[in-house]
Amino acid sequence: MDETGWCAPIDLYCERAGIGFWAEPVNAISNGAFLVAAAIAFALWRGGGGRDGFALFLIGIVAATGVGSFLFHTYANRWSLLADVIPITIFIYSFFLLAMHRFFRLGWIAAGLLTLAFFGASAVFPAGWTGVFGEGADVNGSVGYFPAALALILVGGLLVLKARRAETVLMNRKNQAWGEDDEHARARAFLDKVVAPHEAGTALLVAAAVFATSLVFRSIDVAICGWLPMGTHFLWHVLNAVVLFVLVRAAIRGRAVRAAA
Repeated sequence: MDETGWCAPIDLYCERAGIGFWAEPVNAISNGAFLVAAAIAFALWRGGGGRDGFALFLIGIVAATGVGSFLFHTYANRWSLLADVIPITIFIYSFFLLAMHRFFRLGWIAAGLLTLAFFGASAVFPAGWTGVFGEGADVNGSVGYFPAALALILVGGLLVLKARRAETVLMNRKNQAWGEDDEHARARAFLDKVVAPHEAGTALLVAAAVFATSLVFRSIDVAICGWLPMGTHFLWHVLNAVVLFVLVRAAIRGRAVRAAA
C-alpha cells in the first residue's frame, strides 16, 4: 500500500478502527444529511422562481460537500481528504462574498476584496492560535473552522444592528411630513432596510449557534473514544447540514425580500 502518495491512509476519527471502505459507517452515512439539505434548498429555490443563479451554485456545493465527505469517510486517504475539504471551503468564501454583496449591498469588487481579506485572516488564524495556546490546542483539527464561526457571529450581529438603526431612522421620519405617495415608499424602505437585514442577520446568528455546537462535537470526537466507540463526528455532519441549509435559505430569502421591496 502506498503510504506517501495520494492513496496514503488517514485515520483521524474515533469510529475508524481499520482500513476498510465501511470502517466508518455512521460517519459515512450521516453525510446523507447534506443531500437532504440540498434537496430541500433546491425545492425552495424552485418555489422562489428558480432564477437565483448564485443560490443554485451554493445548493450544488452543499450536495458536493456531502459527496466529498462520504468519499473521505470511506476511502480515508489523501485524495479523498481534498474531496472533503474543497467543497466546504468553496461554500464558506462564496457565501461570505454573497453576504457582502446581497446583505450589505456592496459592489462585487468591494465584496471580493473583503472576501480576500477574510481568506487571508482565516489562513493565518490556526498558526496564531497554536502560537498563543500551544500545538496541543488544535482541538482535533477544528481550529481551522473558528474563523467561519466568528464571521457568522460578526456578520449576523452587524446585520441585526443595521436593521435596528434603520428602523429607528424610519420611525423618526414617520412623524415628519409625507407626501401622498410617500407612505408606500416608507413601506418599501422598511422592507428593504429593516426586514431584509434583520431576517438575514437572525439567520446567520442561528447558523452560528448551530455551527458552534457542531464544532464541539467535532472537537471531542477522539477524546471520548473510550466510552463511545463510534464517536461524535457524525453529529458534525448532521448539524453542518442544518447550518448550510439555513445559510442558503437566507440567501434565497434575501434576494426575494429585496425584489419585493
